[in-house]
Amino acid sequence: MNYRHIYHAGNFADVLKHAVLARLIEYLKLKDKPFRVIDTHAGIGLYDLSAEEAQKTGEWLGGIGRLMGADLPRNVAPLLAPYLDAVKALNATTNVMLYPGSPKLSRMLLRKEDRLSLMELHPEDYETLHANFEGDFQTRVTHLDGWLALNAHLPPKEKRGLILVDPPFEEPNEYKRLVDNFAKAWRKFPGGVYCLWYPLKNTAPIREFHEALFELEIPKMLGAELTVKGHREEGLTGSGLIVVNPPYTLKGELDILLPFLKERLAQDRFGLSRCWWVRGE
Repeated sequence: MNYRHIYHAGNFADVLKHAVLARLIEYLKLKDKPFRVIDTHAGIGLYDLSAEEAQKTGEWLGGIGRLMGADLPRNVAPLLAPYLDAVKALNATTNVMLYPGSPKLSRMLLRKEDRLSLMELHPEDYETLHANFEGDFQTRVTHLDGWLALNAHLPPKEKRGLILVDPPFEEPNEYKRLVDNFAKAWRKFPGGVYCLWYPLKNTAPIREFHEALFELEIPKMLGAELTVKGHREEGLTGSGLIVVNPPYTLKGELDILLPFLKERLAQDRFGLSRCWWVRGE
């Protein structure tokens, strides 16, 4: 439990994850029936980019810092609008000082009838998260291992839900753990929309991860990856998302959005993006 997202808030991986999260929430809002967003590894919810930790890495400068105030192509702007409008609402200028983590972003996009369930295991981060949402009747914050939450909180009583699984990947077997725990969750709630985040590193077992997902034989799984630097570089070179039961519009939206993000966020000439069906259409 050493991972602290404040060092990485607003970086290129957050941009991809949060842009897609916003698209998924906007899609769920097209129907009148309420839904619940479940965030299994929530963090603290809201990040101060002027804090010492964020300033130490400056990762946000290569992420949200390259989008705020920038001119966007006509076909990209509406796809990023729900996400960027939320960031803008927290900041008086294009100089981003406050950045919404997935809990805050989700909450800003929900309607009054929708609900949000947040889980965080790190004791200090849980206290901060709880304080950030204290008094909010639409949000429930629980001090709980996110992996246990997948079993304990599904299916939601609303019978409609978006489950974001964004583990810290501190353990070497985290990819297998993600597959195994997601498989159990899907059996309990096969109708939910799942968004599974994973890091791209030069030693990561990505092919095995995708093959294990394919072997689950779940009908529709859409993959999206954004790489910002050469795969032989140390550390995080990119990130990916697996969206299970994706909206029918998402593939077309990502085919527009991902090439733009690659062009805007790439750190060297090896930037790549792709969107493909892990299983499905």
